[in-house]
Amino acid sequence: MSNYILELSKIVKTFGSVVALNGVNFQLRPGEIHCLMGENGAGKSTFIKIITGVLQPNSGTILLNGKRVEFANSIESSKKGIAAIYQHPAIFPSLSVTENIFMSQEILTKMKTYNYPKMRKIARSILSTLDSRINVNAPMSSLSVAEQQLVEIAKALSRNAKILILDEPTASLTKFECEQLYKILDDLKKKGVSMIFITHRFEDMYRMADRVTVFRDATYIGTWDMKGIKENDLIKAMVGRELTTLYPKRDVKIGKEVLRVKNISKTGYFKNISFSVRAGEVLALTGLVGSGRTEVCQTIFGINHYDSGKLYLNKEEIYVKNPKHALKLGIGLLPEDRQLTGLLLNLPIYQNASSMALDKFARFSLLNKSKEIKSAEELAVDLRLKASSVMAPPSSLSGGNQQKVVFAKLLNRDLKVLILDEPTKGVDILAKYSIYEVINDLAKQGYAIIMISSEMSEVLGMADRIIVMRSGRIAKEMSIKVATQEKIMEASVKQ
Repeated sequence: MSNYILELSKIVKTFGSVVALNGVNFQLRPGEIHCLMGENGAGKSTFIKIITGVLQPNSGTILLNGKRVEFANSIESSKKGIAAIYQHPAIFPSLSVTENIFMSQEILTKMKTYNYPKMRKIARSILSTLDSRINVNAPMSSLSVAEQQLVEIAKALSRNAKILILDEPTASLTKFECEQLYKILDDLKKKGVSMIFITHRFEDMYRMADRVTVFRDATYIGTWDMKGIKENDLIKAMVGRELTTLYPKRDVKIGKEVLRVKNISKTGYFKNISFSVRAGEVLALTGLVGSGRTEVCQTIFGINHYDSGKLYLNKEEIYVKNPKHALKLGIGLLPEDRQLTGLLLNLPIYQNASSMALDKFARFSLLNKSKEIKSAEELAVDLRLKASSVMAPPSSLSGGNQQKVVFAKLLNRDLKVLILDEPTKGVDILAKYSIYEVINDLAKQGYAIIMISSEMSEVLGMADRIIVMRSGRIAKEMSIKVATQEKIMEASVKQ
């Protein structure tokens, strides 16, 4: 008998002249959580599609419980007990939780109609084993992302899945929801379910994984026990070179106050918020999701309006009417969801880059295309943007490079204050480092930067000052010199 429930050897997958996987290896033990890491483009997604039968390899072998298998499609893979749960669950939003769980495996009555009472009973039973009280009659569209992922796990268990593949499952979850998911996965592990956990977050890996495998440039680099690999060595394995620290040093002289927020309040969202940010300074705004961080910054940018309080820009009182007015005043916002509110995914990069400064490129109401392209090319160099050309759409780029296109939009404006809402969300290690370099360069140029982040290591690695929010109020402000993860967490949750 094999020591592995799943074993892949020398897997090769090509798309024409493009090599997506170049002889990669992977072994999964029974009841193991095995983390798969690597930069965007390393081959992780292609690898998972091969395991689930969506794609077939050009060569190599797949062993399941020691026996060779070949999956012609995802149905065959599912029948063998393999299921995948993605960052954005593939759901039927208008159908109920029960209908989603039993999609394509509905239980019928003797009259060949759907046996909803029996399906609901089984759905409740499976969800209860996951310590969930989700209403099985509720439409999927009414659930949070975390709840939708839970339903997907229940769906997999209803099919007697023995191998779960989780692709970036924590990327859109709050800290509390992450902890709930960790507990569920721990329980499944104890019941003998094996899991492949794909993530960019070291916190996930150290919290959950027994072993970690790294891919780089479509190639297998190595597999390590979690107790036998240091973070710096793991980063080196992923990026192919030494990074002495994930957070590049910033040597910036902090200047005069640029923005002051004084006692602003908005009923139901936040109350008596006061802080200032200076030229060249990175001020981190952190706290649990739902603490009011994003709402405060959206209000400064004019998306929402405050009920009371005052804003000052360069010591002059301002009232921001709307985002267009905020940009005119010199305040810019990089939104949390780059794909939903930050980019025009199918338009060229150069049109995205100029989209917030059309007057800069227009003459007699006509856009100067060559000027737009030249500006985008210059910004691409400044931001270290990796793209075939500025004519390519952002949809063709990795998450980190998409984020840089949003930066380009902001830098085409004459701004003084940059609000960055989760600037490295969902990007790989090397892309994070590159974005941190961009932030440092902007600080050196004299921008006043407010950075919202849920990652405490990022806050500690990048900020000059830290403000912790809780329940719509400022719980604590501290200098980076005295800040620790424990102090930040205590301020985030302490009543």
